[in-house]
Amino acid sequence: MRLGNLRGRAVLLSRDMTRGVDLETASAGRFGPSVPHALANWEAVRELAASVELSGAPAVDPVALGACSPAPRAVFAIGLNYRDHAQEAGLPLSPEPIVFTKFPSCLVGPHSDVVLSGDRVDWEAELVVVVGRRAENVSEVRALEFVAGFCAGQDISDRKLQFASAPPQFSLGKSCATFGPIGPAIVTLDELAHPLDLAIMCDLDGERMQASRTSQLISSVPELVAYLSRYCELAPGDLIFTGTPGGVGSGRKRYLKPGETIRTEIEGVGTLVNRCVAARA
Repeated sequence: MRLGNLRGRAVLLSRDMTRGVDLETASAGRFGPSVPHALANWEAVRELAASVELSGAPAVDPVALGACSPAPRAVFAIGLNYRDHAQEAGLPLSPEPIVFTKFPSCLVGPHSDVVLSGDRVDWEAELVVVVGRRAENVSEVRALEFVAGFCAGQDISDRKLQFASAPPQFSLGKSCATFGPIGPAIVTLDELAHPLDLAIMCDLDGERMQASRTSQLISSVPELVAYLSRYCELAPGDLIFTGTPGGVGSGRKRYLKPGETIRTEIEGVGTLVNRCVAARA
């Protein structure tokens, strides 16, 4: 199943995400119109989705898709979770996951503009986990049972703001308005042949900047869900940005400029296309 957010309404999307059916309409009112309501009833929605025919569904304008989990209670993010990213940052690997937060107010859709807050704004392509069930102190073995699905994400980062103080202000520097594009949909793991080994890529104006596989994560998705749930109760709709591979702008001394386009793609999950624009004076 692929569940999207079309102009604020939950929609079941075709495999290529070009067609969709309104969830409330398809369920004859059994489910409300919002994505949070669908996530709160995730297993029932999946059961319904299996019976919905999407081949003749109305066309969907991808630009109209919003953040696929628009109102998470919490957005967790993981730092230095690929070895090559830690190496380019010149930082040692941590024995445990490095956890920070992105404020939910930064979340935008898969085709939204990214408003540059300064001259040292960076890109970070990431696999994002969408929680589907309340999870507290779950084991790694059962962790994927609590995952609704995956989406693609960009952990846009203002490096000047992030490192303006000591210790760094990770959450603030990564949570300016529009700094969290996600989407294009929540893709359930049964849609992916190898859900823990997906190609992840980021292009800037057609130039490949990042290319890796999610099997290269230092802490895997099951490990992260188990680790976070040991300390925090995870709720349906919560997000986990799992970390970015090497190839970010700070390692290249190159940063985003107005007019450039960031294209983020994760195998089987989908693509984000975000244009960079200057902040209003």
